[in-house]
Amino acid sequence: MTINTMDAAAETDATAPAFVKEARVWRDNGWTARVIKNEDDEGWAVEMILDGEVEPALVGPWTMGRDKKNPKPLDPAAFNTLVKTASEFRLRQEQQLHAAHHQSVTVNAQSGQISITLDIVADEDDPHALLRAHDANDEVLAQVRVGPRFKLSRASASAWIEDGFRKPG
Repeated sequence: MTINTMDAAAETDATAPAFVKEARVWRDNGWTARVIKNEDDEGWAVEMILDGEVEPALVGPWTMGRDKKNPKPLDPAAFNTLVKTASEFRLRQEQQLHAAHHQSVTVNAQSGQISITLDIVADEDDPHALLRAHDANDEVLAQVRVGPRFKLSRASASAWIEDGFRKPG
């Protein structure tokens, strides 16, 4: 969807008014809803921007007004629904990112249950991951640095334990 947007950073900075309630722009509760022209077709879109962010958290289609030319104006119910939807969407994104960067498995070893965790450090200059082993009391038994593409599974965790916690090859 190609959209025509104004400078979002300028409109969501600290000098912007805390509350705006206009037909095409609403700002309240840390969010800005802006109705924008959808340049892919004749319609309109709405973008939701969290205060302090440059990129919209959510962009979606917006309803045409009665004249079938201009957008329907924003109203309290629509704004509240947009805030809820954008907040939930952002939360799901954060949860997915966390799940992708923090994995764990539990393995039964001779010494008892061992939890193996993999924490990916998404650093542009030095991407890597930390592989850790924890005993049943959550004491760290071992930690090694591995590549960011290391795949944690029960099999790879068991192999690491059996190899005396040496850095996987």
